[in-house]
Amino acid sequence: MFTNKNIHLGLSAIIVFFAALIYGGNPSAILPYFFDFEVQNLELKNIFRAIMGVYMGFTVYWVMGIRKPEHWKGATISNIIFMGGLAFGRLVSTVFDGISIQYTIGMLLEFGMMLWGMYNLKRYR
Repeated sequence: MFTNKNIHLGLSAIIVFFAALIYGGNPSAILPYFFDFEVQNLELKNIFRAIMGVYMGFTVYWVMGIRKPEHWKGATISNIIFMGGLAFGRLVSTVFDGISIQYTIGMLLEFGMMLWGMYNLKRYR
């Protein structure tokens, strides 16, 4: 079940699961520790909990891809798109908003995960 080709999906699932909890678990209490803003209004809390839901959904699919070989390719493609989308969004923010060390590290890691997924997709067809 857990082979080398699944390490990428497993690591992604663990990281994104905990990121989901940080964003949506209790945004009013948790996010001020990580970022320089407070989450006070209902709409902002709703947005962060929706992000948590999206992240959890992808996490479930990636775990399904590990457990069920017939879903591995789809899970890997979704991981490539997810990580690439995050990296692209951070790149756009860097260009328009300036450099953030915290997010530059995240962008590089997301880009690396995207490339790792592409490599696995090619190698383990």
